[in-house]
Amino acid sequence: MATTASSRAPERSGNTEGERSPFLRVAELLAPYQPGKPLIPLSLGEPQHPVPGFVAPVLAEHIADFGRYPIAKGIDPFRRAASGWLSRRFKLPRAIDPESELLVLSGSREGLFLAALAAVRFVGERKGRPAILMPNPFYPAYGAGTRAAGCEPVYLPATVANGFLPDLDTLDEATLARTVAMYIASPANPQGSVASRDYFVRLKKLAERYGFLIFSDECYSEIYTEEAPGSMLECAGDDFANVVAFQSLSKRSNLPGMRLGFAAGDKRFLSAFHELRNVAAPQVPVPIQHVAVAAYNDETHVEENRRLYRIKFDLADQILGARYGYRRPAGGFCVWLDVSAKGGDEEATVKLYRDAGVRVIPGSYLARQQPDGSNPGAGYIRLALVADSEITAEALHRLVQTLG
Repeated sequence: MATTASSRAPERSGNTEGERSPFLRVAELLAPYQPGKPLIPLSLGEPQHPVPGFVAPVLAEHIADFGRYPIAKGIDPFRRAASGWLSRRFKLPRAIDPESELLVLSGSREGLFLAALAAVRFVGERKGRPAILMPNPFYPAYGAGTRAAGCEPVYLPATVANGFLPDLDTLDEATLARTVAMYIASPANPQGSVASRDYFVRLKKLAERYGFLIFSDECYSEIYTEEAPGSMLECAGDDFANVVAFQSLSKRSNLPGMRLGFAAGDKRFLSAFHELRNVAAPQVPVPIQHVAVAAYNDETHVEENRRLYRIKFDLADQILGARYGYRRPAGGFCVWLDVSAKGGDEEATVKLYRDAGVRVIPGSYLARQQPDGSNPGAGYIRLALVADSEITAEALHRLVQTLG
């Protein structure tokens, strides 16, 4: 009798599948097979566009700064550059104070993880077991931070029925009263959905009423093909209370290996966050911060980056058409395809790898089971269009030929 894909994943004692890396799970799923054609990996969202030309000269100019420890909050030129970029890019109620309202991060992932730990102490006692809310599917760092902070993760399904964003109307008083923080991603990973200003305003009012923090993951904000996404900071009020936005250069500037980003917003929380990071977080080397200064003062490379992604989404429009529920995402570089009619997400992932040499990730691995037993990612696969246009076109053609 044939073995189904869902039965291949090994059991792990003392651990649940929901707590394991989705990339480790897909590696185990595909381990019994060899790719049927030369491999095209679309599972990892690692930008592959050229590194900006200014990176090497700036590093060379500041090479001696590798010989000293960096300060945890970030050097003044970096914080001023990041604050200035925020003011130019978004319609903020006022400029971010680079001294008290912005911290350098060793990539947004580190910040998003540690923010949960700082939030528990900062917010204080809740009415019931402390909870952290997050969209479902979601970026794994949200769940890891929530578990490390000892909070209950509350998964809010982000499905096609609610525009692939958490439905705020489903949040009840009891849950909100014990909420420490809520993670929100706009543009979202994996669906590419973008929150409207009205959505941000409603979320801000809930945070004010119930005293929880909003952690707004905006690392995909600079990748879009039409309208530029907004920021949660635009709706945070003059004091940015309860709101912290997280940014990164990984996607914006094609620098995933540089591991640099920042957190900006509520100065009271950032003060507490700085205390934690000062003893627990990796410091960002000074030469890398100088590269970031150059990056945040240059938009030419970002515009070229968007142009390259636009070409690939034009190809997706042409090759995929209306198949698999495809829609051009409002932001980000991922494609979220419904393959429920093609055997489901695990079966489609195996078939694409085994028969077409295309590696994707099952949507159920990026989400968690809801109380009713459903998984909002089940039946979907995620493709990251990070390769060049020629490779992307080849992968999409193979996908259509293989799945039909």
